[in-house]
Amino acid sequence: MPELPDITVYIERLADKVQGQVLQRVRVLNPFLLRTALPPLTLAEGQKVVGVERLGKRVVLALENGLFLVIHLMVAGRLRWLLPGGKPPGKISLALFEFAHGGVVLTEAGSKRRASLHVLADRAALEAMDPGGIDVMGADLARFTERLQRENHTLKKLLTDPRLFSGIGNTYSDEILFRAKLSPVQLSKNLKPDQIATLLDATQAVMQEWTDRLRAEAGDWPQKVTAFHPEMAVHGRYGLPCPVCQTPVQRIVYADNETNYCARCQTGGKLLADRALSTLLHKSWPKNIDELG
Repeated sequence: MPELPDITVYIERLADKVQGQVLQRVRVLNPFLLRTALPPLTLAEGQKVVGVERLGKRVVLALENGLFLVIHLMVAGRLRWLLPGGKPPGKISLALFEFAHGGVVLTEAGSKRRASLHVLADRAALEAMDPGGIDVMGADLARFTERLQRENHTLKKLLTDPRLFSGIGNTYSDEILFRAKLSPVQLSKNLKPDQIATLLDATQAVMQEWTDRLRAEAGDWPQKVTAFHPEMAVHGRYGLPCPVCQTPVQRIVYADNETNYCARCQTGGKLLADRALSTLLHKSWPKNIDELG
């Protein structure tokens, strides 16, 4: 799922392309995309785009008549820029936002249709959609600490909770916790003040570094938005060497997600229980990274 760095770059490129331009037409190519009936989508047509905003992991187009178009890309949704006369790509296209000088195509790979489009009547409706997470890039230590210790859960769960923190998902939470040298299953109430400060520094540094990297790579438009990058330290790098200590990166698999971490750098050598493998191996499940040989 595109997270804060990816969404930030999308918003910047969208602002360059469409802010101040008239949205001539919106073509919904899949009926499951549009999740609201009122106001009607037709009221967005012929309106100038006066702003492009981020709401958590959502992209928001603000229109001059007060309407907001809210696009949630979910896991496989992506935005593409289409030159005038171009055709939206095949079956993966869900919607086309047409302007005089081109169009924005919303696509979604795979067979699951999770991406969504909402038409909202005003800013009050937009604020009601906000799950409430704070912008970590502008958070001070006191505010970050309050959010982190509001509930006693694992750091992985808390960092990815949109009610607490805005724009952090599975990908960058792995990178943040690796940078902070903290276990993904560490409970928030057990953190010392210096560890919380380190975690805030790591959060802001990782998000800024990857936003800068993706911004530089995007050029005119981000062509390949993915959760996996070879330059990442641990995310998506199971079995590959940690960039700091060369120990193979480990993982915890659950549902459709997996958490990647370095046992040497983050958990004092302890291997965290993986629901699939540790259940299968029972007593044979190694407890320490050194037991893997």
